[in-house]
Amino acid sequence: MDGRTGQRDESGWKHFRPLANLSVSICSADAPEIKAGYRLQQVKSDLYGDRMQPDIEAWDSWHPRDLAARMEGADFPWFVAGGWAIDLFLGAPTRDHEDLEIAVASSFFETLPPRFPEFDFWVPQGERKLAPMSTETLAGESHQTWAYERAAQVWRFDVFREPHDGDTWICRRETSIRRPYPEVFELSVDGIPYLRPEICLLFKAKAVRDKDRADFEAVLPRMSPTQRAWLHNALERVHPGNDWISVTE
Repeated sequence: MDGRTGQRDESGWKHFRPLANLSVSICSADAPEIKAGYRLQQVKSDLYGDRMQPDIEAWDSWHPRDLAARMEGADFPWFVAGGWAIDLFLGAPTRDHEDLEIAVASSFFETLPPRFPEFDFWVPQGERKLAPMSTETLAGESHQTWAYERAAQVWRFDVFREPHDGDTWICRRETSIRRPYPEVFELSVDGIPYLRPEICLLFKAKAVRDKDRADFEAVLPRMSPTQRAWLHNALERVHPGNDWISVTE
């Protein structure tokens, strides 16, 4: 490990107990429900009553440090994703971030909302539409869950519910792409877990917005040959024809 990351113990985990010691529900990789990949306790559909959808533009996201403080002691895999993960890898901010995205192993998502009792959680339902978190909405097509702080009336972070098989992460866009969790994330110098840059860029390659291109250009020179090779191979499988394939050869 280099100076950008914190030290991990011999098991490869710093903040988490080994997944083998936890009671998890594993979804078969061949099952059609792999997109969900979790077992949730029943969530009442009337959790938020008749509350109207908050302003979808009301984002005032936390810094990763704020979120990490609230996740202290979590015994399941979670890590910062998206553009913030790129900056945590680089060790300094490279651009403004309008949101904060984190990823959680989907079987453990049910343990996250109780850590934020002052928040409501909503699930995207298509163009500019959200629905209160419920068993039904969590089992739908969207893998995202937005966290809304009631008192401040703003969105603070977005949770990606990621498929996995025990202690193995599964790419939600191509389930044959898998990596053990210790190979999926690193730790910043502050001990904040973040998604490795090659995996971040794989997801960013779908749309390649201006901010995604900026992240790619900022991080590519700092990636190792092994990371570039993994990204190259993954792009060929998930996004064939993407412009980044030739650059990562």
